[in-house]
Amino acid sequence: MTDWISSPDIAGNDSNWVDNLRPLLLEKQWSVGLKDIVSKLGNGQRLSISDGHILYQHSSLFEVGQLANLVKIARYGKHVFFNSNVHINQTNICVLACKFCAFRRSKKQSDAYELSIENYLEEMSKFSKSIDEVHSVGGLHPDWNVDHYVELISSAKEKFPEISIKALTAVEVKHLSQQSGISFNETLTKLRNAGLDSLPGGGAEILNDSIREIICNGKESSEEYLEIHRQAHALGIPSNCTMLFGTIETINDRLVHMDKLRKLADEYSLFQCFVPYPFLPDSTRLPEAQLATSNEILRTIAVSRLMLDSIPHIKAYRMNIGDEVAELALNFGADDVDGTVRQESIMHLAGADSSLNYDIYHMAKLVTDAGFVPVKRNTIYTEFNIVNIEPPKRVRRLKVIT
Repeated sequence: MTDWISSPDIAGNDSNWVDNLRPLLLEKQWSVGLKDIVSKLGNGQRLSISDGHILYQHSSLFEVGQLANLVKIARYGKHVFFNSNVHINQTNICVLACKFCAFRRSKKQSDAYELSIENYLEEMSKFSKSIDEVHSVGGLHPDWNVDHYVELISSAKEKFPEISIKALTAVEVKHLSQQSGISFNETLTKLRNAGLDSLPGGGAEILNDSIREIICNGKESSEEYLEIHRQAHALGIPSNCTMLFGTIETINDRLVHMDKLRKLADEYSLFQCFVPYPFLPDSTRLPEAQLATSNEILRTIAVSRLMLDSIPHIKAYRMNIGDEVAELALNFGADDVDGTVRQESIMHLAGADSSLNYDIYHMAKLVTDAGFVPVKRNTIYTEFNIVNIEPPKRVRRLKVIT
């Protein structure tokens, strides 16, 4: 039984969150450097890029985190969200070779793979009893066009109609459009009609084309990323959006990136969740990367919550930042920790060591340990169930005679 429901554009967000926020802000004494920002937030005003710089430069990370946490509480109370999902990466064969990517392989490499539709369905069947979402992104396969994915998605929906399909980043949509000789709109329409439920939002990296030419040359441009999501939203397909930070970008690049996303979110209200994640270090892939510390990860999550007023959810992506930092991030403005995941390749090949063995109990315990109430959601944030955790039953053991 569902505890409460919402719509994809509201996504469980309290529409009166600014009114909820005002009394919370008055309960604390804020330093002089943040008073103007606090006043703007209390009046429902959008923070400027200049305000974002102040938040990044403010001497107290804790105070910035406190402010972001209050905004989160005003929106969701003590609730923190997760879902039951699995990642199935359909191929690692890719025509591109982005500098930061440890996942990509050429077709001739010995560890290159491509899942047939039958293999893909077999992977889904392993987890079908315990998940409600499959998350699928992969390489830009030189031989696959939109018809391949229409068959893949429709086959998955036919066999597992209760499982939501979140698949294909903007650059994958662009690639399928080019491979098929049709527009973005036609590509997305075919995928939606086949059963695609949402887009995961990966591949935004930093929406600055001069940086993209260095770290991901050949991918979609900044405007193409935004346009593909705009057209998805116009078709009623909700999506997430992302930001890769800690490569060669500046603080201003990050803030301009957030500004572009929130302006697009103003149009259709179907950017549901923002997922900021740091570049995982590997000196052979991008030696010029600046790399983000844990403090910078927490600050970026907090700033994201404060800047992105038109995007409901901020995710602490534990597959990338790890369970410990993710738990901390729940007190710095994040309200979502993705899901059980079960298996994942892209982040773990890049160096992530987060657990892939989590079930609903472990996810709920992570949230509870952070001081919040765990809520299991569906993919598009329309159905919510509070999780009352009970520890697994202990195995009874025979007493040892001494």
